[in-house]
Amino acid sequence: MCGIAGAVGLKDISNVLFDGIRNLEYRGYDSCGVALMNGKGIVVKKNVGGVGDVYQKENILRHTSHMGIAHTRWATHGQVTRNNTHPFLSCDNNFAVIHNGIISNHLELKNRLQKEGHRFLSDTDTEVIPHLLENAYKKTGNVEASLLQTLKQLEGTFAMAFISNYEPDQLYCAKRESPLLLGIGDEVKFIGSDFNAFIDHTKNAVIIDDDEYAILSKDSYIVKNFVTREEVNKPITRMEWDSETSKKGGYPHYMLKEIYEQPQTVLNAMEVEEKTIDGLVSMIHKSKNAQLVGVGTTYYVTMYANYIFSSLAGRYIPAISSDEFVSLSPVSKDSFVLAASQSGETYDTIAALKHAKAKGAKTGAIVNVMGSTLSRMVDCPVLQGSGPEICVISTKAALAQMILLTRTALKLGVKNKSLTQKKYDGYMESLKSLPGIIESILNERSGFIHRIAHKHRNVKHWLYLGRGMYYPIALESALKMKEVAYVHAEGMPCGFLKHGTLAMIDSDINSIVFVPPSSEKVLYESTLASVAEIRARDGYVLGIHFDEGNRTQDLYSEELILPPVPPVIAPLIQMVIAQLFAYFTATSLKRNVDKPRSLAKSVTVG
Repeated sequence: MCGIAGAVGLKDISNVLFDGIRNLEYRGYDSCGVALMNGKGIVVKKNVGGVGDVYQKENILRHTSHMGIAHTRWATHGQVTRNNTHPFLSCDNNFAVIHNGIISNHLELKNRLQKEGHRFLSDTDTEVIPHLLENAYKKTGNVEASLLQTLKQLEGTFAMAFISNYEPDQLYCAKRESPLLLGIGDEVKFIGSDFNAFIDHTKNAVIIDDDEYAILSKDSYIVKNFVTREEVNKPITRMEWDSETSKKGGYPHYMLKEIYEQPQTVLNAMEVEEKTIDGLVSMIHKSKNAQLVGVGTTYYVTMYANYIFSSLAGRYIPAISSDEFVSLSPVSKDSFVLAASQSGETYDTIAALKHAKAKGAKTGAIVNVMGSTLSRMVDCPVLQGSGPEICVISTKAALAQMILLTRTALKLGVKNKSLTQKKYDGYMESLKSLPGIIESILNERSGFIHRIAHKHRNVKHWLYLGRGMYYPIALESALKMKEVAYVHAEGMPCGFLKHGTLAMIDSDINSIVFVPPSSEKVLYESTLASVAEIRARDGYVLGIHFDEGNRTQDLYSEELILPPVPPVIAPLIQMVIAQLFAYFTATSLKRNVDKPRSLAKSVTVG
């Protein structure tokens, strides 16, 4: 995934583009560049490194321009080098292009273009686009016609934008299966991969759909379908996030800020309208075969929901990783497939839902980004309202999805009579208590968590263990440690210990065990039995458990004691603790917390 920004209309666009791609840097940060239109033609400045570094290295802000495009990259085709950094120029320097996605037939196009005399300077798939535009313009003498001829030849996915010396006051863009939006100001128009590209300047957006292109100038914009060539009347979407919400607000990292925003995140998830939840419940209830899909963190979210639906609603709804869905799922017209995706643009999840829809299934999605691909393609979209999540590592968005899926399971339980109204009300009261409990734990326990994380920062291997619904919590918590601290961590059910893993227990492996409240008697006692198995082999155990007095004294190597809470929210509280533990481990190791190596916010390529 990469970040695209563009603007036309202001006297000096350089600062605007800087703010735009800096706000998008969570989408990719190994290199960046800009193409600016000035009185002498197109000026391209680019280099490897973060946005701030490149702007300083290339002295970009000294170049004034009324129009330009910018790109921050996460490498897919070609290594991280200056030559592979966007934007790319045509041979005659009359077209400059930026692009997100994958041009699947780029090798075929490149071979043909090279035979025609075009010179390529990069290993990227994107570079074929400016050369195709150049060829087309020689035949048509018209920029819009050249765009249409180029689009006909491209296979794969793309959000692309370009400027041309032939139309020095117009900005062009086009989209297929990769996110792209327009920002509509009074005397300036923007393009961006998401709202953050222009959040500081306008809250009015136009969402570009697949097979559409747009032409923007200072005073106007037009959107057309590039198959029919007809103009498309697009509504303006009002975006309610503000720029301050996207900034750190005094926290050293976005990840920490977003962890501390989780009390508000839960409140927002609890305020999602009942009729929206009822829509999901109705579709699940009517279906003969309901399934949950997600990938990475959202797969673990759906695994957690699998346990929640089983325990609260008496309905088994399997969770399937999006990337394996097509190979595994028995989907049909009697199915309902519910996806979770923070960005709403996750490639594998979109592919899974397209497969489900092709088989006649009904679909739903819980997403955080208004106007995203998933939110527009499904029958029942749920906007979770978590606000912008800038850190590449998902924390608050995942928690919000778990809350919404729990609310859905509770309502389904009432509908199919697995739960009485009284029990439903009790569970809802427990969920409503969660924001205050999270807030107090973050305030009161963070210092202790920091101390333990710093103490064990050099441990190379961690086991994360849990039973029942604590198993997906263990998986997600281990993933956080891997993502942000680059430390090997493995989540597994406690029952796996005696089936091979105990052989690995020694002084080089530490374990974290998520212990349920003692009121869940069977789960609680079997979890403690696993702790005893590790301790009997002199293994280190950090027990994250709820206050049981002295009942577990001396059982753990170290313990993090939490206040007694209702069982329905206990795993969620432990997940927040694990997020903080991963964060503090990463900062102790001086990792790039908000921008971990090799990762980007949403994976929009397969």
